[in-house]
Amino acid sequence: MKKKSKIDKYTDQEALDYHNSGKSGKIEINSSKPMSTQRDLALAYSPGVAAPVKVIAENPDAAYDYTTKGNLVAVISNGSAILGLGNLGALASKPVMEGKAILFKRFADINAIDLEIDSSDPNEIINSITKFGKSFGGINLEDIAAPRCFEIEDALQNIGIPVFHDDQHGTAIVVLAALINAAKLKGKELTEMKVVINGAGAAGSAICDLLLSMSLDSSKTIAVKELLVCDSKAIISETRPDVAESPAKLRLARRTNRNMVNGSLADAMVDADVFLGVSVGDVVNQDMVRSMASDPIILAMSNPIPEIMPDL
Repeated sequence: MKKKSKIDKYTDQEALDYHNSGKSGKIEINSSKPMSTQRDLALAYSPGVAAPVKVIAENPDAAYDYTTKGNLVAVISNGSAILGLGNLGALASKPVMEGKAILFKRFADINAIDLEIDSSDPNEIINSITKFGKSFGGINLEDIAAPRCFEIEDALQNIGIPVFHDDQHGTAIVVLAALINAAKLKGKELTEMKVVINGAGAAGSAICDLLLSMSLDSSKTIAVKELLVCDSKAIISETRPDVAESPAKLRLARRTNRNMVNGSLADAMVDADVFLGVSVGDVVNQDMVRSMASDPIILAMSNPIPEIMPDL
C-alpha cells in the first residue's frame, strides 16, 4: 500500500475556501487585558491611559513596559516579488503577509501585523517605515524585489529597532543549516564542494554572501570550494557585458566564479555537489541532475513550483 504524504494535496478552491471560512483572512486582534468592567475601561483608556503616556514621553524605552511594542513585529511588503509569482501589487501580497504574521504567533508567540505599502519608490518605502517604525519592536521585510530590497534594508538599519529581510536573511540561514546537515549525510566537507545557485535576486545574493562569509574552520576564509551563481540568462561572470551594467550582479560576479566560467545553467551544474534553486519553476531537468557529482544535494526552493519536482 502506497504511503500517504504528510501533507495532502489540495486544490486552489480549497485554499480559497480556507481563507474565506469563518472570519475572512488569517489574523485578528484580541485584547490582552480582561476589559470586563467599567474600571477596566477607565484604566485601559480614559483617564488611566494618561499615566503611561506621560512616562513614555519622558522615557521612550518605557514603551516596552507599557505597550505591545516589545512583542510586536510589522510584516511589510510592496508586493513586487510575491513568492514565485512576481510583481502582483501590494494588496495581492496581503495573504502572504498575514500568513507570515501567524507563523510569528504560532511558532514564537510573537504578535505581528501585516502592512502593505503601495509604492515601488524605495525612498517612499524607507520614509514610511522610518516614520511608523517606532510603533513596533521589529520589522520583517518580505517579497520586495531586488535590487530595491537591498537599498531599503540597508537604509533601515539605524532606525532603532531590528530590521530583517526574510527573503535575504531568513532564506540564507535555513539554507546554510540544511547544507551543514546534508554535508554530514554526504560525508563531504562544505569546503570541498562545488555549489551552484540559480537565482540572483534577494535570496540568491544573501545565500551567496553567507556562504562566502561563514567558515566552519577559522583557518579558512571561504566555506565552499567553488561557487557559481546563475540568473535567467546564464552564469554570472565579469566577462558578461550586461553584468557590468548591474551593480548588484557585478558585486556577485566579483565574489564568485573565480575561474571566469561562462555558459548556461546546465553547464554550471556539471560536476556540482550542490544545487540551490531560488528562481522559477521547472528550469532543471533530469539530465542536468545526472551531470552533477555523485549523491548531489538539491534544494529546489522556488515557490510555489520548484525548479525540479522531487519525484524527478
